[in-house]
Amino acid sequence: MSARDWVDAAVAALGEGGVAAVAVEPLATRLGTTKGSFYWHFANRDALLTAALESWERTDTEEVIALVAAEPDPRTRLHTLLTLAVGGRHDDHGEQPGGRVELALLATRDHPLVAPVLARVTARRIDYLAQLFARMGLPPSDARHRGLLAYSAYLGHAQLTQATPDAVPTGADLAAYIDATITRLTGDRG
Repeated sequence: MSARDWVDAAVAALGEGGVAAVAVEPLATRLGTTKGSFYWHFANRDALLTAALESWERTDTEEVIALVAAEPDPRTRLHTLLTLAVGGRHDDHGEQPGGRVELALLATRDHPLVAPVLARVTARRIDYLAQLFARMGLPPSDARHRGLLAYSAYLGHAQLTQATPDAVPTGADLAAYIDATITRLTGDRG
């Protein structure tokens, strides 16, 4: 087993059971290996948890931002970002792992390893959204407020997806929902 295998399993465990689920023995069983493999790569559980949190931050924030940054138009970037955030990234079971991890982390937001990561991720995401709104011509304070509103809508959508999945739109309804959300966030009448 590689360190990457352990980190990936820890991220999956975060989404399934939060910080408490990142435990060496159950992860070793899941991976079909021994605790010795774990200690070959990590000094302790906190080191694994830190690596898992960094991985989640990188894949679900920085890599997503890099992906949408390829779009030249800020409105198209926003559309792509919302599509990925609320319906476009699924695991092998058809679920959105990033949203599950985020909700689990929010439940343990006071944990000393989780708190700084959540603070960084939240700030980075809201700042990026505010930049998109500013590039659409909104004044900085309005762009910031809309970035915060867009991020709040994402968190609410993630919560609904987990708690009452039948309440959230799918398929063509999801595309219409994203378009309507962008219209409301940008103040367009279209």
